[in-house]
Parts: sequence; C-alpha cells; structure tokens
Amino acid sequence: MSSIELICLELSVLLFIAHVVCQAVLAQGEFGQPFLFSPRDNPPAPTGVAIGRATRALANFVENYGAFVAMDLALIVTGHTGGWGAVVWIAARIVYLPLYLVGIPVVRTLCWTVSIIGLLMMVARLAFS
Repeated sequence: MSSIELICLELSVLLFIAHVVCQAVLAQGEFGQPFLFSPRDNPPAPTGVAIGRATRALANFVENYGAFVAMDLALIVTGHTGGWGAVVWIAARIVYLPLYLVGIPVVRTLCWTVSIIGLLMMVARLAFS
C-alpha cells in the first residue's frame, strides 16, 4: 500500500508537468514555435502578462520543489509516513498555480505560506517522531 507521502510525491510530478506545459503553451503563443524549437540562446523578454506569470510560477515551484522532495523522501525512507505535511504542501501548491495565473496576489501569497507550513510540518514529523 502506498503512503500518503508517496502519493503526494507522485502528484507533485504531475503538478510540475502542469507548470511546464502551462508555461510552454503560453510561450508558444507569445514567441511562436520556431523559438520553442530553437536552442533559445537569446530568449526575448516576455511582454504578455500571462507568460510572465506562468514563468514566475514555474520558477517559484522549482525553488520550493527541492525542499519538498527531500523532506518527502526522508519521511518515506525513515518510515515516518502518515503525517499531513505533504498533503498540506501539495494542496497549497495545486491551488497556487491558478491563483498566480489569474493574478490574485494576497490569496496566492497565503497559499505559498500554507505550503511552507506544510514543509515545516514535514520537518517536525521527521525530527520529533
């Protein structure tokens, strides 16, 4: 049987793919397919609001993803599974992407904060159980 942490890890990969696809689709709309198939040596600055948001949302996800994967795998390997931290993190990150794309600033920041709380819950579970 899969642990909740393993399920959240699997969902996180799907969420990463969603971020990449979202950013790529918007980049294609702004820069065209020739740019996407090029080596992108001199990428143009995004001028559209949507592509800028998608690019920043992806960058933010990548910045936070390493800590999540590290904590999640540590919980799985040590057998300290069953906590809610991974669920809190993945739920907050799933909600974060559309909020960022739509441009809802305060709620988006609250979702990011909740995801950090999820990471701290994972740290606490690993450290104190």
